[in-house]
Amino acid sequence: MNNSIITKTSEYFKKRNIVLPTISELSNPHLIDESIRKKLKNLDKDAIDPLNLFRVHWFNNRDHSDFSKVPEHIVLPSEFTGVEAKIIVNIGKLFPLITAHKVLAAYGCLLPRILNGTFDFENNKAVWPSTGNYCRGGVAISRILGLKSIAILPEGMSKERFSWLEEWVEDKNDIIKTTGTESNVKEIYDACNELKKDSKNDIINQFDEYYNYAIHRAVTGPSFEKSFLEVKGDSDLQAKFYVSASGSSGTLAAGDYLKDHLNSKIAVVEATECPTLLNNGYGEHNIQGIGDKHVPLIHNVMNTDFVVGISEKATNNLNMVFNTEIGQKYLINKKGFEKNFINRLPEFGFSTIANILASIKIAKYMNLGSNDAIITVATDGADLYLSELDRTKEEFIGIYDEFSCAEIIGQYLKGATTDNTLELNQREKERIFNLGYYTWVEQQGIAIEEFEKRKNQNFWNDHFQYMLSLDNQIKEFNNI
Repeated sequence: MNNSIITKTSEYFKKRNIVLPTISELSNPHLIDESIRKKLKNLDKDAIDPLNLFRVHWFNNRDHSDFSKVPEHIVLPSEFTGVEAKIIVNIGKLFPLITAHKVLAAYGCLLPRILNGTFDFENNKAVWPSTGNYCRGGVAISRILGLKSIAILPEGMSKERFSWLEEWVEDKNDIIKTTGTESNVKEIYDACNELKKDSKNDIINQFDEYYNYAIHRAVTGPSFEKSFLEVKGDSDLQAKFYVSASGSSGTLAAGDYLKDHLNSKIAVVEATECPTLLNNGYGEHNIQGIGDKHVPLIHNVMNTDFVVGISEKATNNLNMVFNTEIGQKYLINKKGFEKNFINRLPEFGFSTIANILASIKIAKYMNLGSNDAIITVATDGADLYLSELDRTKEEFIGIYDEFSCAEIIGQYLKGATTDNTLELNQREKERIFNLGYYTWVEQQGIAIEEFEKRKNQNFWNDHFQYMLSLDNQIKEFNNI
């Protein structure tokens, strides 16, 4: 705890009219002061304005004029999924600044550094390594708080991400492009280790930041519980599963909360082109939002119940059907889906489509019925992948018409099977846990004792409780 830096930062924030929202306010935004909510009504959700910190949660309504009673979500029709179980998709594109939920993770990772005085705004730079949205979230939060930052991401990520970064960074040299794509996480770590040689650079790595885990367990978990309870109403509906792509494993932490409160099992999704958890494998894929070829340090492996593999062929092709006029007309005119539902399909980005397909596979594998629910997440929308959509169109073999759409839906949606679905017994959990050794102990120098602590659920509970405990510190900081 560095009190001089804490005081200096608090004074700096006051000059910039910055007030930090509490964890309680982000998990239940209806606790936010009415005066702030009134100001937000006329504020652009993407403005570089500190008030937008009070939109870094799951409850923004569609026009961002106010907060919804529960997080915006959609229950997928059974005619669409082909299963009786209710698949509840929580919508992430309504987050401010980056239209993706990783802005929450960035706030959660930076917050303790500010409160404890370990980040000096005059001397430090926040380094945000990412395979996509997290670095954008980090840059956005840093810019709002008046902090210097650097974004690191693979050069093969979508053009939309880079276009956004070029608009937000103060110096384009602060965008570092590493080689490869979604699967090249080690190259990101190598860049971080080079930057770490300068002690002024604070590496805020989403893959090993326990604050990333804790903020999602403390905020995303309770938020998703509320949307489930809204769907449940007075019925006997049970939340049987929480399904989320691996990514940095931050969003997976919501599953730990839901397991404690709703007794849900946790299924993690990965690409079959790089089946790391399924098969100790490697490879390359285009389901952007899933970093792989390693097990994130913040993945609570011993509390995970299933691994489900989804192919990039499915996500690429379904993304094309969901986001083209030909595809949407086919779904409305030939398949009979409501136009209002089809108009919402662009809310699903690549990893979201993977999450939905994995949910369908789990429902089939477990023979779930109409009284069963699966909670999943749309971390971002299709607008971040328009350049990838163009690439799919160019690479599509044959004529793209309604017959093509029928084949794609038949093969990848209606034809989803239970292949590449692994139920984790104790031995499988230990196998996946042990995989992390090679990245974190051998490559990144984590002490073996620190690595092994992660087998105990008390370790994860302590991080969760620490995040919850920050509210008093936040209030004191705001009032210095």
